Formats: sequence, structure tokens, C-alpha cells
Amino acid sequence: MSLCVDVVVRGPNGEFDVLDVPEGVNDSAGFESWRQKVWGSQAVRSLGACFLPLVDGDWMEVTTEDLPLLLDEILLLRAHLDQIAAAAGVHPSGIDDRLDNIEAAALRARRIGAHVLIW
Repeated sequence: MSLCVDVVVRGPNGEFDVLDVPEGVNDSAGFESWRQKVWGSQAVRSLGACFLPLVDGDWMEVTTEDLPLLLDEILLLRAHLDQIAAAAGVHPSGIDDRLDNIEAAALRARRIGAHVLIW
């Protein structure tokens, strides 16, 4: 099973609608094992990441207001990509590709006032 990154809109009663992934866009946020192996790893946590470690054991939802912080976190992880990849035993390009997908979803969500969900 894989982790997906989606753009969601919350309804008035807290329910959410997952928006369609645009044609040609990849919604992969990594493999299920990446919950602990990458996003929840000590290497990521030690950098001060606060959003992606939430995927370790649960869904991660980032509100519209917090999307700039998520985008900053993506930049932080990219700056330490080799360190994270070495600690996780994953090729850096695999992590970078997933960060691209998460960033693209965050930018789409920001444009329309939606949330990002990794599940």
C-alpha cells in the first residue's frame, strides 16, 4: 500500500471531499513503510519537522493557513535530503520526487483555499 497526498475541502460538518488529482499529476507521498522509515524518522524529526512526522501512525492534514509552514518544511527537508536518505536507506531522488508531489498538492490547495491530506 502507498501513501497518497491529496487536496481536500472541508465541509461545514467537518466532512471532507477529496478533489480529483489533475491529469498527469502524481499523488504518491511514498510507501506505507515510509510513515516510520522516512517521514517519522529521527533524521526528519531532528531537523525540527512538525508536519510530515505526523504521518507516522496517522493521517496528516494541513490547513490552508498552515500551508506556508508545510512549504517551508519541504524546503528544510530538501536542504538535508542526503542526510535523510542515508539514515532511511532510501535513494535521495525517491524522497525528492515525493516532496515534489507534496509541494504540488500544497500549492494547488493554497490557490483554492483547501487543505492537504496525506493518508
